[in-house]
Amino acid sequence: MSAVIVMLPSMDDERAHPGRWTIRDILTWTTGYFGSKGIPTPRLDAEILLAHCLDRERLYLYLNLDRPLQSAERSRYRELVGRRASREPIALITGVKEFWSIPLRIAPGVLIPRPETEILVEAIIDQIRDLPASRVLELGTGSGAIAVAVAKENERVQILATDLDPSALRIADLNARHADVSGSVEFLAADLFSAIRPGKTFDLICSNPPYVPRDLIPTLEPEVRDFEPHAALNGGPDGLDLIRELARHSPDYLKDAGALILEIGDGQEELVRGILTTLGGFREILTTADLAGKPRVIMAKR
Repeated sequence: MSAVIVMLPSMDDERAHPGRWTIRDILTWTTGYFGSKGIPTPRLDAEILLAHCLDRERLYLYLNLDRPLQSAERSRYRELVGRRASREPIALITGVKEFWSIPLRIAPGVLIPRPETEILVEAIIDQIRDLPASRVLELGTGSGAIAVAVAKENERVQILATDLDPSALRIADLNARHADVSGSVEFLAADLFSAIRPGKTFDLICSNPPYVPRDLIPTLEPEVRDFEPHAALNGGPDGLDLIRELARHSPDYLKDAGALILEIGDGQEELVRGILTTLGGFREILTTADLAGKPRVIMAKR
């Protein structure tokens, strides 16, 4: 999608408005402009983009509200504002998304980590906390957010993280190196269990699989619908195609006391419970709710 052309009124007319277009002016104007475009967090987005443009922390903006912007800075900021006005996600514009208090590199074609996925990370960490050493398999790692966060919290874990997309694996490897957990995480190009040798088992298998029903993708917010990889969203007709595959094959790769932990979508709990019981033979199934009280993570044990 092409970026919106943004005209910031009088920004370039310093002779007519000497000392104008300070940080305060720019933030006020951009907040109103983003609000008119239906952007949910207009002030926050304006601050993030301006801080990124100036290569500063957001606190710098508040300590320097009366600082005028130079011509080159205004030009650069105008470009960023245009991209956001076209509903391009902030993380793609800045190239960074914080997850589990870790700044992760993000690039086009890689699913942007969501705050609710931190609930999945918490469940994984809790499950392996008391093990002297643990082996974890993550399927569909994307940016590596889950694997990197878990490895950051547990130095005894060894994680094998797979993805079909080589470009996603490059981003994931970069994130692991920047977080200093490369020794705990191995990345592998694979379609689900295709590259896992028979007989190799894990204490835990986890995934944030595609779970959006195919027909709902056109109704998603523009940031998701137009900029996120549909392969990481599309869960088939009912959103559960990949979850069925995980339920069916995970028991072959789990230790006797092992667990399968998945992120799920709204209203999917009962269907997923049935899938795990029927296709996977799992008997102990627990769910964890998100901040809205909706079941977001499901854990199954044999």
